Amino acid sequence: MEIRVFSLKDEKAVVALWQKCDLLRPWNDPHADIRRKLKVNPELFLVGVAEGKIMAAAMGGYEGHRGWVNYLAVDPAYQKNGYGRQLMEEIEKRLLASGCPKVNLQVRTGNDSALVFYERIGYKNDSVVSLGKRLLPDSEKQE
Repeated sequence: MEIRVFSLKDEKAVVALWQKCDLLRPWNDPHADIRRKLKVNPELFLVGVAEGKIMAAAMGGYEGHRGWVNYLAVDPAYQKNGYGRQLMEEIEKRLLASGCPKVNLQVRTGNDSALVFYERIGYKNDSVVSLGKRLLPDSEKQE
């Protein structure tokens, strides 16, 4: 797998990948999420390419206190081959190079396979409750 920075020409394939991996929710517009991401740390929005197609993607970010990872996806046909681990290692390497001391991420309740994956690569439950407040609606349906 070749890992590179996201390009606008990748948008359709990345959104299709997120859909295939069941990461999309009706209240989040993935195209708006991409537009917003490209304004902040675009160099941390990575894609994995194999056999000429995008088969993995993840959005990394760093706001000066903690790093974050969102939308990690690996095409189900390519899962269990270490590609998710490789993508996470690349994001962690880039975050560390910018001085980031810790990485956070969120996993939806019930996504046990994702929890197992993250635990295998060294992530621990921080025993915190994640709170959110929508400031700009993406759609009429809100969580």
